Amino acid sequence: MTRFIGLAGILTISWSAVFVVKADVTPITAAFFRAAYAIPVLLVLWLLVRERDQRPPGARLIAVGAGLFLAADLAVWHHAIDLIGAGLATVLANVQVVLVPLAAWIILREHPSRLALRVAPIVFVGVVLVSGLGRSDAFGRDPAQGIFFGALTAVFYTGFIFLLRVANRNHLAPASGPLLDATVGTVVGAGVLALFDASFDIAPSWPAHGWLLAIALVSQVAGWLAISYALPRLPAIDTSVLLLLQPAAAVLWARLVLSETPSTIQWAGVAVVLAGVGVFAALSNRDPATA
Repeated sequence: MTRFIGLAGILTISWSAVFVVKADVTPITAAFFRAAYAIPVLLVLWLLVRERDQRPPGARLIAVGAGLFLAADLAVWHHAIDLIGAGLATVLANVQVVLVPLAAWIILREHPSRLALRVAPIVFVGVVLVSGLGRSDAFGRDPAQGIFFGALTAVFYTGFIFLLRVANRNHLAPASGPLLDATVGTVVGAGVLALFDASFDIAPSWPAHGWLLAIALVSQVAGWLAISYALPRLPAIDTSVLLLLQPAAAVLWARLVLSETPSTIQWAGVAVVLAGVGVFAALSNRDPATA
């Protein structure tokens, strides 16, 4: 059940890039309001269960630190979206499938599961195909710069996912607690970045506000609540492989809603990612001992 809750959250956040494009605001503006609009809802949800949140102050500070990584992640990711499109920018961010388990192995001595190790290389090949790197028909306004910002996104995304797991690893607090702390960190981080961004818009016009609300409520609240519940309850590489469903879905939504046109090889990559994630979820759910 935990894996399927995580899958639901991942499918929800896969709409984030589409919402960002529709909002049509600067990267840091989108990052700031995504978090700012989410905080009141998360605060109410946390107040309802705060008696069950027994995390020490140190764990809460780690969650805030995760939010600082998310602020940086969102800022550079939104640049990548502008350069190579919503779908492919999301694909590049998910290089974390290698970085998160590596960080968990080195820092936490958490050995990856055998099933995940078998599936991860196959899914990663799919991610490479989805990116369409090195081909003349690859979609994107400036693929070279987009690749740079996409890779940088993956680094910050790794820090966010890893620290969010660590913050709740030994406590399993209600999901709203760590996510609220992380979202506060995101507001702080985006606010600091805004000081150095002359294009930051403190008062976006309508309908930009509506799309920013959608990012906050659909992605930051609903999607990440589900993922925050599943994240500390699964091994790092299991979570990372499941998260690869996000770029595959994002490419699909970008095609249907934004009319982005990936090449044939990129669509083949989408199929590989979906197949790998599906096999992983089905087999690990049937035989937990292999996970």
